[in-house]
Amino acid sequence: MLTKKDYSQKEKKEIKFYLGLTQNPNLINYEATQKILFIVFLLLYIATLVGNLFIVVTITSSPSLFASPMYYFLAFLSFLDACFSSVIVPKVIVDSLYEKKTISFEGCMAQLFAEHFFAAAEMIVLTVMAYDRYVAICKPLHYVTIMNRQLCFFLTGLAWAGGFLHSMIQMSFILPLPFCGPNVINHFLCDLNPLLELACTDTHDLGFMVIANSGFICILIFSLLLVSYGVILYTLRTYNTEARRKALYTCSSHITVVFILFVPCIFEYARPPTTFSFDKMVEIFYSMVTPFLNPFIYTLRNMEVKNAMRQLWLKLLIISGSFR
Repeated sequence: MLTKKDYSQKEKKEIKFYLGLTQNPNLINYEATQKILFIVFLLLYIATLVGNLFIVVTITSSPSLFASPMYYFLAFLSFLDACFSSVIVPKVIVDSLYEKKTISFEGCMAQLFAEHFFAAAEMIVLTVMAYDRYVAICKPLHYVTIMNRQLCFFLTGLAWAGGFLHSMIQMSFILPLPFCGPNVINHFLCDLNPLLELACTDTHDLGFMVIANSGFICILIFSLLLVSYGVILYTLRTYNTEARRKALYTCSSHITVVFILFVPCIFEYARPPTTFSFDKMVEIFYSMVTPFLNPFIYTLRNMEVKNAMRQLWLKLLIISGSFR
C-alpha cells in the first residue's frame, strides 16, 4: 500500500485535463464537434503564426521601419505573440483529436512557465510602446536622443528579464506543492488557479500570492498605461488636425491591444482564488484570439507597414519566379 508521499510522487507524473468546450464525450455530436474544433484551432493558429511572423519579417527586412523604435517594438511584440500562441494552441489542436487528454507533470510545469514568461514579457513591451509614444508626442524634439538604439536594446532585455522573473516566482510556489491524485483539471491548459485546486494541501495563502504576483501587476501596468495615454491625448490638443489624426491612429491601435490583453488578465488573476466555468472561454480569447487579432489591429490603418508588406511580397514573388 502506497503512503501519501509515495502516492503523490507517482500520481503527479501525469495530469489529465479536459477541453472545456467538449468535456462530455457522451454528447451525440461529440466527434463532429471535436473535428470542427480541430479545424478552427488549426486555422486560427496558422493565421496567427503567418500574420505575426510576416510582420516580424516585414519590419526587420525594411531598414526604415526597423530603425524606428515604434516598429522595432512592434516586431518584438509580434514575435512574442507567435511564441505565446505556440505554447498553448498546438497542444489544444492535438488534444481535440483524442477523447483522453493528458499531459505529463513536467510538460504541465513547462507550459505554465512558458505562458507566464511570454505573457509578462508582452505586457512589459506594451508598456515600453506606450512610453515610446509618450516621448514621440509629448517630447518630440528629444525623441531621437531619448529613444536611441541602446535604450531599445536595454528595454528588450528588460522585457525578457521581467518575464523570466515573474514566471520563476510563479514556479517557486507551484513546484513544491503535493499532488495526491486523481489530478484532473477541467481546463484545456495548465494554469495557476486550476493547479492550486489539485494540491492536497491548504493553498489559501498561495491563492493570494497569485493575486499579488499576477493580478496586482496586471492592474498596476494597466493603470499606468491608461494614465500615460491620458497624458498623450491631453497633449494632442495642441497638435494640428493632420498630426493629431496620425497620432490617434497609432495610439488607438495600441490602446485596443492593451484592452483585449489586460482586461481578461485582470479578470483571471485579480480576484479571489477560484475557478468559474467561463474561465476557459476567457483564456481561449486571450491565448488564441488576441495573438490572432494583433497583426490586423496594428496594420489595417498603418500605411507604412502595409507599403513595406507590399514591397516584401513583390520581392518574394520575383524571387519565386526566378526559380521557375
